[in-house]
Amino acid sequence: MRTPRVLSDAFIPELPNHYKGKVRENYDLPDGRRIIIATDRLSAFDVILTAIPFKGELLTQTARYWFEETGDICPNHVLDYPDPNVVVGTRLDILPVEIVVRGYLAGSTNTSVLSKYRAGERDMYGIRLPDGLRNNEKLPEAIITPTSKALDGGHDEPLSRNEILAQGLLTEAQWDIVSRHALSLFARGQARAAERGLILADTKYEFGTDRDGTIVLADEIHTPDSSRYWLAESYEERFSKGEPPHSFDKDFIRSWVTARCDPYKERIPEIPDELIEQTSRVYTQAYETITGKTFVADLSGATVLDRIRKNLEPYFR
Repeated sequence: MRTPRVLSDAFIPELPNHYKGKVRENYDLPDGRRIIIATDRLSAFDVILTAIPFKGELLTQTARYWFEETGDICPNHVLDYPDPNVVVGTRLDILPVEIVVRGYLAGSTNTSVLSKYRAGERDMYGIRLPDGLRNNEKLPEAIITPTSKALDGGHDEPLSRNEILAQGLLTEAQWDIVSRHALSLFARGQARAAERGLILADTKYEFGTDRDGTIVLADEIHTPDSSRYWLAESYEERFSKGEPPHSFDKDFIRSWVTARCDPYKERIPEIPDELIEQTSRVYTQAYETITGKTFVADLSGATVLDRIRKNLEPYFR
């Protein structure tokens, strides 16, 4: 029997301006604050596959660790954490460019540097990579590989600095600030990860502007959903053998689905309980390894939603 401690839905009628995303549910308050509730939903193939116990809490607390570790580098949107699944932040105008920072030749999407490199490309994202690099090899230096933020179901498109400026997506001053912040955040992330026996191979950042036009870090930072982490201990041996590095593998649900159907055309079978529990354990392991803290779930309230509603009561007014 599946645990009742999952947050599949976070609709709270007492809060205004509700927007439901694939994973998060948002409420915009009249004073310019935004309440962001991380549910336990797992999204893939443009649908919600299932809910993973404690996923929202684990990701929120992982991001909290990193926001607090990097607050001296750049401002972020966080104002308060009234509940383990909830962030109250400053409402931002999100910049139309997703900033991806890569320290290694890795990835599987068509916009990843590895996919492009294996296809023979050396000039990408306004950067020239040297010949002779191998899969998952460390790059000479960390690079920024920006992409457009796709709208209306489109695909993210690779961009260079010059393209971003020419298309008016960012001003030159904004690009300079965003790129400086991103590289500094990534360097801090890599250093902290190394202390935990991890390699932060790549990550993505979202930035926005507040009412004063200040560029602010938004969304999440260095979570296992937004970042690629490898286990440092076995990296060199596996790299020398041409094997992929060990990582926090949360994709076995996606793999299980694609082995049984075409998820874009056929009905997706129900996800087995054991896979759901395994995924929850991986998120827990990731949190504990990244932060160095033991995860203790907040089990107060009859359900997760009951607990969140109680903790958000001050915002009802």
